[in-house]
Amino acid sequence: MADARPTLREPVLDLAGTPLDLSRHLAVMAIVNRTPDSFYDGGATFALDAAVAAGVAAVQAGADVVDVGGVKFAPGPPVPVDEEIARVIPVVRELAPLVPVSVDTFQPEVARAAIEAGAALINDTTGLRDPAMAGVIAEGGAAVVIAHSLAAPRTPHPLPHYDDVVGDVAAFLAERRTRAIDSGVPDDRIVLDPGHDLNKSTRQTLELTRRLGELGALGAPLLVALSNKDFVGETLDRARGERLPGSLAAAVYCALHGARIVRAHNVRETVDALRMVEAILGWREPEYELHNTRPEGND
Repeated sequence: MADARPTLREPVLDLAGTPLDLSRHLAVMAIVNRTPDSFYDGGATFALDAAVAAGVAAVQAGADVVDVGGVKFAPGPPVPVDEEIARVIPVVRELAPLVPVSVDTFQPEVARAAIEAGAALINDTTGLRDPAMAGVIAEGGAAVVIAHSLAAPRTPHPLPHYDDVVGDVAAFLAERRTRAIDSGVPDDRIVLDPGHDLNKSTRQTLELTRRLGELGALGAPLLVALSNKDFVGETLDRARGERLPGSLAAAVYCALHGARIVRAHNVRETVDALRMVEAILGWREPEYELHNTRPEGND
């Protein structure tokens, strides 16, 4: 099957010295929320042992990266930096010997502590809103996910407006990538995330998904974080615990239109979906082949 997906300028992502080759691979970033108020699990992995166990299970299920977060994106009261550090750093230390660890934070102080503890990637859902963040990442030798969002951290942004959601997101991501490069972050350590649902309505997120291939012109690996999100629930009228099929459909669509990394709660199911896409694209061989391969037949 011919692959019409966009070509990456730097197909091998440098995760603090660990290469992640995305030229013929669709990676899965597992989510571990060390928060008491996660939108998805309601705090099921807030306890340290539960968070570490979830990370280990994700690795066993095939995750390429584990993303640890101590503060959710949704609006709410600020979490002190010291508290966020106390939540995420013990998890980073436990998981970093097993897998490249990402830390979901918009605080430069948390990013610095995470990198020192072994984090390979900083996932900034505010798109480097704090000018100090890019310098911290560059100095620490980590990679960065630059996500698109509009609001100040943890504040509401009702009725978001875009002249053209894809064009506006592309311009934002291009500008913030330049900011990262100018601060010393190499091109092969930069991932871009269009920010599904982040300060976007369901219709805006669906359009962004539908036109995801247009962001391929940016040339950077695209990460999509769409697992169990509200645009899936509102599109299908499904509660949070019933959004896996819709999330997988969206993940496969994005993978076929340029995404190279999928951030997901349901790791094993997402890994299977993306490995199937890889096989269809001719990027990987089946694990085994018996069906109709013997003279006696096996239909």
